[in-house]
Amino acid sequence: MPKDQPPAEAFLKDIFGFDSFRPGQGEIVEAVAGGENVLAIMPTGGGKSLCFQLPALMRPGVTVVISPLIALMRDQVRGLREAGVVAGALTSGNTPEETDAVWDALHDGSLKLLYLAPERLANAGTQRMLAEAGVSLIAVDEAHCVSQWGHDFRPDYLRIGELRRMLDVPLAAFTATADVETQQEIVTRLFDGQAPRTFLRGFDRPNITLAFQPKNSPRTQILSYAAARRSQSGIVYCGTRAKTEGIAKALRDDGHPACHYHGGMEADDRRHVEERFAREDGLIVCATVAFGMGVDKPDIRWVAHADLPKSIEAYYQEIGRAGRDGAPAETLTLYGPDDIRLRRAQIDEGNAPPDRRAADHGRLNALLGLAEAQGCRRQALLAYFGEKAAPCGNCDLCETPPELFDGTEAVRKALSAALRTGESFGAGHLIDILMGADTDKIRQRGHDGLPTFGVGRDLSKGQWQAVFRQMMGLDLMRPDAERHGALVMTDRALPILRGEETIQLRRDVLKAQDRRPAVRALVGEEDAPLFSALKAKRTALAREAQVPPYMIFPDRTLIEMAEKRPATLDQLARINGVGAKKLDSYGADFLAVLTGAGAPDLHPLRRKQAARGTGALYDALLEAQADLLRGADGTEKPLSCSASLLAKLAEQKPDSDAGLTRLLGERRAERFGAAFLDVLRSA
Repeated sequence: MPKDQPPAEAFLKDIFGFDSFRPGQGEIVEAVAGGENVLAIMPTGGGKSLCFQLPALMRPGVTVVISPLIALMRDQVRGLREAGVVAGALTSGNTPEETDAVWDALHDGSLKLLYLAPERLANAGTQRMLAEAGVSLIAVDEAHCVSQWGHDFRPDYLRIGELRRMLDVPLAAFTATADVETQQEIVTRLFDGQAPRTFLRGFDRPNITLAFQPKNSPRTQILSYAAARRSQSGIVYCGTRAKTEGIAKALRDDGHPACHYHGGMEADDRRHVEERFAREDGLIVCATVAFGMGVDKPDIRWVAHADLPKSIEAYYQEIGRAGRDGAPAETLTLYGPDDIRLRRAQIDEGNAPPDRRAADHGRLNALLGLAEAQGCRRQALLAYFGEKAAPCGNCDLCETPPELFDGTEAVRKALSAALRTGESFGAGHLIDILMGADTDKIRQRGHDGLPTFGVGRDLSKGQWQAVFRQMMGLDLMRPDAERHGALVMTDRALPILRGEETIQLRRDVLKAQDRRPAVRALVGEEDAPLFSALKAKRTALAREAQVPPYMIFPDRTLIEMAEKRPATLDQLARINGVGAKKLDSYGADFLAVLTGAGAPDLHPLRRKQAARGTGALYDALLEAQADLLRGADGTEKPLSCSASLLAKLAEQKPDSDAGLTRLLGERRAERFGAAFLDVLRSA
């Protein structure tokens, strides 16, 4: 890193208001700021954007950020401007005034971050502009979009490698979802195959509570879940467009502010929902998976799935939109036989080759394994991503351990039914055989004469469905895409079939009961009224400034305010998320809520000292100066230091007569030197 480059910690506190980095951020910032090529794979909510925004402030020139969605770019630009950073985006959604402002900042050299969509790189004028703009770094957000394996492939991402070669500047690529194939393609496409410095950060999001429930009147389950979290922002993911509209209406009828979002809506209508969600506290959006990647809202407090996601990767990314501010967040995923069949059919009817379809069925089985887990869900989730963890204490199964039973006999009956019918049928027909059902399909094929016909009458149809779900979750059976989804036994099932092993199943999911996850309170009961008052003040200020509330302060910052109850601007400045610009803009308003009285009218330089943690030292220097304004005996000509000079003393903290004289000059050093040194040394 260049010697004259300012330290990252100074920007971290002054601009972003944080006292320290999140785990893993510091070394990524150091590598990017130092000009290394970097690939960083970090969990959603792990603070990826800071890892290129902060180096952009440390490096000379402009950092170009390639980002996939206009909403995401606009949110990040607004957030940076609110923190006092000159940033801009060139998008098709810009007004002429916004575009002119970006060009003006580029020309006068004040612009630090320029956001672009990858499609804009196809424009020769854009490439010429970038060649002349003094670009010193390229940052690529959602870098998995470069990969054919990635679920959000964007062809224009392939132009980024060409841009890097043309500008000959370092490139930093960031993503939350990149398996081995995707990582390899990112390296090939963006870095010409030359391995960048790679950071693979853990997938754990310990602030998120994980919970699953079998479907049992799913609309009622969603309404009950939302009612327990009234006035909190949430997302309900749905498998169909029609369901987004139906659940949104049911939520509105139940008194919640709610709207729907899906790919069949007009672009203006989708944009309106995105803007509402960003600006309104407590809004619920019922959406297909089209919603979320472009929403940079950190204080989404819960995510519910009304239908099973398509894979663990999709589940992880979608729940990751909750709690990005690090404060507690909750998730609930509903699952049942109908949406499992839907996901199977989507895989079988796709155009992927057979080996890819088989792998997709394996991924869906892994998600079923998470749904039917017998121990800590977080352990199961992290194990899928190759990480080991202790039981988390923050999932529904840690909170209420499941009831287990010896399911060996039931599993052997199910496997036998599949084998005796040539592994040619799905779960529905096999359950009919086990229960001795009188159906045309059974009579036509003579399956009523099988030894397994009717041997499973001790369980209901719903209970057998739960047994088959668990068998697939344990990867004992998989649907065969070449046999139209017929269930085929895996090698893992052989020892059970032969009687060499036994197996445990969950009894609780065989029962039609509603295991309601407990509601996690954001603050303790005694702090709740103050937290509500702080949120109300935030909403009023956000409305006045026409920005989303979280851009004033995120929930996590308000929670810390409510719990620590700072009584001065200096104490308020020590709250995480309160940087110099925000302390200056909003400190007095929030302090008035916290103390019930008006904040003192401080000199702007004094407020800056509060933000930098040197306010108390500044005050002590001011007090020492007041005692010596007319000299030690009170008879000399008045002499004082300016506010800026005292501020410089508080920041630089000289520890010798010579250092003090260099700052103050001889006359002031002679009068105040000894007293100031005493103050500085005692500090």
